[in-house]
Amino acid sequence: MGGKATRKGIRALYAEDPLQADWDLFGRRSDPLTRRGFLGGLGTMSALLGAEVVFSRFMPGGLMPVALAETSTDFIIPGKHPGLVVLNDRPVNAETPAHLLDDRVTSVDRLFVRNNGLPPVEIDPAKWSLTIDGEAVEESVSFTLEELKQRFKHYSYQLVLECGGNGRSEFDPPARGNQWTTGAVGCPRWTGVRLADVLRAAGLKDNAVYIGYYGADTHISGNPDKRPISRGVPLAKAMEDETLIAWQINGEDLPLMNGYPLRLVVGGWPASTSGKWLQRISVRDRIHDGSKMGGYSYRVPCEPVVAGAEVAEEDMCIIESMPVKSLLTYPRSGVVQKLTDPLVVRGHAWAGDLAVDKVAVSIDFGQTWQPARLEKPVNRLAWQHFNAKITFPQTGYYEIWARASDDTGRAQPMVVPGWNPKGYLNNACHRVAVKVV
Repeated sequence: MGGKATRKGIRALYAEDPLQADWDLFGRRSDPLTRRGFLGGLGTMSALLGAEVVFSRFMPGGLMPVALAETSTDFIIPGKHPGLVVLNDRPVNAETPAHLLDDRVTSVDRLFVRNNGLPPVEIDPAKWSLTIDGEAVEESVSFTLEELKQRFKHYSYQLVLECGGNGRSEFDPPARGNQWTTGAVGCPRWTGVRLADVLRAAGLKDNAVYIGYYGADTHISGNPDKRPISRGVPLAKAMEDETLIAWQINGEDLPLMNGYPLRLVVGGWPASTSGKWLQRISVRDRIHDGSKMGGYSYRVPCEPVVAGAEVAEEDMCIIESMPVKSLLTYPRSGVVQKLTDPLVVRGHAWAGDLAVDKVAVSIDFGQTWQPARLEKPVNRLAWQHFNAKITFPQTGYYEIWARASDDTGRAQPMVVPGWNPKGYLNNACHRVAVKVV
């Protein structure tokens, strides 16, 4: 796969050239402030949308209507739905449009792809093994894939997996990296063994504080001495019941792009902690120091900073539990709705290590909110489904916004929160466009 980008897949260039960050709907480069603010005139905005913007007086200044902000791609990943939007093809990174995530359990072909390096080419599951080592285990031990399956009890959980950079495209000033919108998330059902059981079998020492993973993927440079990624989590998170060493997703073998034949699944934390093509786990007596554990990778300022500020490395903190978030999965953005008919909307909400307490929806840019019906999760760290019935006061253009709150009372912000150098943790309200006729 080469690095060539088309008009539809222009975002693929961004990982190499930050000047390629902002392109308009017609494949033309535009300045970020211009792109976000060009619709300052209500007449121009309504003409482009083909309808009056109802509640336009409440629309946040400089915000592009969601109906005008969608992209597509003509690059297809084997085994994945053709509707996935490819952001980069070396390494492969692709997100799932919100409407394709409407299923309660994310299907294999609709789960996003986030690769830091190149997947292994030749895989023989009969010869695959996992080694547990490190300063804080009694002895180094190895298990074949078959031994893992035979020796340890199997568990299945539906677990949210979300890239720490999901939503990066909304930050201004722009942050370098894959320009995810909302689709770097999914919640399939994973099957495997508990990491805790395997670690205990290796014999944990009292000085164990962290684990770090190592996979079989290779650096895109081809340098065998460089690892694309090697991250981890504190021991307490590693020992949770829902933290799995998994070989199945929704009852099927893992797809290659999602870690076949073995991976970690650490629900509620950045997906970068859920290592793929898993070969080794080191139990550390210190914070793991593998690739993308230091510097600015998967870290945010420990204290809030001004947008665009320079932040010293020592003032950056490792991302742990992900923030509360929600996603409208029905209807598809851009739907045409009759004024006389109520519209049923639905979606999912999640809150990292916490639970979602409530979800509300708005059609007037957050001036008023209507409670949605919220279901309990099928298990801890799974997303929760919500739905609501909406009626509209008149014809015109609307945006439906969703806002979730976690069980500590913390709610999603209306606009992009806490700017940070790498564009992590954007949990601003999701919105979809509706034209009422």
